Amino acid sequence: MTVKHAEGANKKNDVFLYALSTCVWCKKTRAFLEELGIDYHYEYVDLLTGDEREKSLSAIETLNPQGGFPTMVINKTKVIVGFKPEEISEILK
Repeated sequence: MTVKHAEGANKKNDVFLYALSTCVWCKKTRAFLEELGIDYHYEYVDLLTGDEREKSLSAIETLNPQGGFPTMVINKTKVIVGFKPEEISEILK
């Protein structure tokens, strides 16, 4: 898996972001997380190939059957689909 890490001062939550490298809403979500100082991991699904891509798409389908991006998973229990700054702020404060 080609998971990347974005260092942030706020390490209270386990945050993982499935994104597309060309998605405007994914870029806005990443910028918002960085503005909040959130420590998180992310993966650009469109840059994956073969088994890595299939594994990632399967995980997304389980979390978010519509398959929209960005898909954010917080503490392995809460899923936020799309750019929703109010919801993100509320959960990660």
